[in-house]
Amino acid sequence: MVLAAVGQLCATASITSNLAQCQTLVRKAASAGAKVLFLPEASDYIASSAAESLALSRAKEQEEFVAALQRAAQLEKIHINVGVHQRAAEERLKNCLIWIDDKGVITQNYQKIHLFDVDIKGGPPGSEIVPPFDTPVGRVGLAICFDLRFPEIGLALKRQKADSQPGRPTGSLYFRARAIETQAYVIAAAQGGAHNEKRRSYGHSMIVDPWGEVVAELGEEYDEPQIATAEINLDLVSKIRREMPLLRRTDLYPEV
Repeated sequence: MVLAAVGQLCATASITSNLAQCQTLVRKAASAGAKVLFLPEASDYIASSAAESLALSRAKEQEEFVAALQRAAQLEKIHINVGVHQRAAEERLKNCLIWIDDKGVITQNYQKIHLFDVDIKGGPPGSEIVPPFDTPVGRVGLAICFDLRFPEIGLALKRQKADSQPGRPTGSLYFRARAIETQAYVIAAAQGGAHNEKRRSYGHSMIVDPWGEVVAELGEEYDEPQIATAEINLDLVSKIRREMPLLRRTDLYPEV
């Protein structure tokens, strides 16, 4: 079994402050013995308007944000999964989830395929599901927030043999449902607290096992960057899938 950590922070329009929070979470996760840290969507910044968000995407600090986390991953020898903004065009942003390995190398970059977030309204949706990839916590499939409202993405990832799926919170019932449907761990990192006068997040970062049981969870209020940890038991994933095979009736409905 391998220890995974899920982090919770409160991003604002200060990229420097947000980076400091993320670096604190990296140190906490590494000290706890975690091999992978999952950070929330928009960990780099949360702006109060589309114009401010576009301006921040051009800031020098934005360039440094990911590079600093790459150095932290290499220093602490931990894999980091983190949600960031990326430029798609002069006036458009992409909502992305990147995977940084324990050597500080970005190995995966997933762009959200189901759009809803008001901060990037009008931004381009992603056009592909990133195939599951090997990590210390098994084969991981990526999804972001509103993606988790759609069971099809989880089922498509399971069909490609995903053992874990990081998402961004839209409600614990959805995470538990996705875990049960896919017989995989769902790891959901959330933001918590007031980002600005217009927006607030409600925490409850969690890790859900393949039975749909919440095995680690943080609270709603934000005081400081926090982590929750849980052992990822890949033998449990195999056991559940072996003893309760979910055989799809693709003669009656399409295969996902």
